Amino acid sequence: MPSTAGVLTFLLTSMILVLVPGPSVLFIVGRALAHGRRAALASVAGNSTGVAILVPVVAFGLGAVAERSAGIFTAIKLVGAAYLVYLGVQTIRHRGDLIAALGEPGRSADRRVYLQGVLVGLTNPKAVVFLGAVLPQFVGHAAPNPSTQLLVYGLLFVAMASVLDSAWGLAAGTARDWFATSPARLRRVGGAGGLMIIGMGLGLAVTGRRD
Repeated sequence: MPSTAGVLTFLLTSMILVLVPGPSVLFIVGRALAHGRRAALASVAGNSTGVAILVPVVAFGLGAVAERSAGIFTAIKLVGAAYLVYLGVQTIRHRGDLIAALGEPGRSADRRVYLQGVLVGLTNPKAVVFLGAVLPQFVGHAAPNPSTQLLVYGLLFVAMASVLDSAWGLAAGTARDWFATSPARLRRVGGAGGLMIIGMGLGLAVTGRRD
């Protein structure tokens, strides 16, 4: 099982990433702004399901690699770092997309929003990069049962993401009028989030592998 210090470090890193507005948060906030808190929570449930499906794939696929090749992990880390920087730049460039969510019309059925959330979770590049490139850095090369540790860390990530995404959705659903009257606030959130993703990518690139 992962150490207490390792879990706390992982949770802090996960919290930073999850708090940054990305594809999942954009989707959840969009549903909240357009349809209210109920739709936001259905979106969170679907998104969490999608990411949870990815966890065992990453855990048991990369767990075997962890026991054999530090070189492959280094390559994964660098690719993931570069992609995080790219995502950060894209987040800054498209920070106005949150504003567009204010104008989404129509009603939202819980089942449909849930299924949309599953798809968003499965295809969320930020989650894929985190699970594939960042998460393995918390498992030492010689660690026993790396697949089990990756699975534990992955499920912790899903649990934390669910709580924080719910907070995003509930806040957006409660403050719909406040967001609508000041689009500049949404732009600032997106810009700050992009800078945080870039910082995480650069940090990942220079961080050594845990042994």
